[in-house]
Amino acid sequence: MKLAAAGSILGATGLLGAAARAQTPKTLGLERLENLAKSPLSTSEKPTEYKHVTSYNNYYEFGTEKEEPARYAKALKVRPWSVVVEGEVAKPRTFAIEELLKFPLEERIYRLRCVEAWSMVIPWIGIEFSRIAKLVEPTSKAKFVEFVTAYQPDTMIGARLPVLDWPYLEGLRIDEAMHPLTIMAVGLYGEVLPNQNGAPIRLVVPWKYGFKSGKSIVRIRFVEKQPKTAWERANPQEYGFYSNVNPEVDHPRWTQRKERRIPDFFASRQTVAFNGYGDQVAGLYAGMDLKKFY
Repeated sequence: MKLAAAGSILGATGLLGAAARAQTPKTLGLERLENLAKSPLSTSEKPTEYKHVTSYNNYYEFGTEKEEPARYAKALKVRPWSVVVEGEVAKPRTFAIEELLKFPLEERIYRLRCVEAWSMVIPWIGIEFSRIAKLVEPTSKAKFVEFVTAYQPDTMIGARLPVLDWPYLEGLRIDEAMHPLTIMAVGLYGEVLPNQNGAPIRLVVPWKYGFKSGKSIVRIRFVEKQPKTAWERANPQEYGFYSNVNPEVDHPRWTQRKERRIPDFFASRQTVAFNGYGDQVAGLYAGMDLKKFY
């Protein structure tokens, strides 16, 4: 009753509405995604503010500086959009983005850890990758999954430069891809993905460094041999195929023991193995040398 009374007073003065608005993130006003299930796999950590999630980005196709994707990715053409799923599958298929948006969607609040030693907490909206995979029925020859991203040199100013071997390509072992934590994200903070965050669909693998989660996916291939990823091709001495978050293995040019939680200025947080998802995923790597920079 006391709470009800307090609410009446605040409502009368207009303060209640103001408080509610203050707690609602100011988004870009993109298409809302409704009827979202809340996932038990979400972290209880406070999400990073929307303004930081959408303005501090690595998306080299739109520039190598953090603020450039938000500036230049507006040109990305996200409609029409389809994702081809092919390779070692019994039922290859092409999914229009409109079809994927009709899948049962979940909000997954995940930690994101960049190999550059900064981190965020992001309320992604997505689909477990395994749901898509089961529809195409991978064959027994499918040992890895290759993710190919969009290549639009007319809109992607960064892709006109030989920074990487375009299009950007990433890969997972098939058991990693089929793990319940691996999702294809189609939104964040209740809306469809902003272009700078990998619209209209991206991979999210929360126990790995962020560069493993390719943006703006157009093709998924189930393959027999381990694919050579974009950063492996560019600099194999610094970026390996697995790239699991590991505080015990430093990047050749900086430590991975601590991280900087955006918008903090200093790296004051201790990095946790597998980005804190070890209980769920460590078994995938039983018998492997975790001191190696995969």
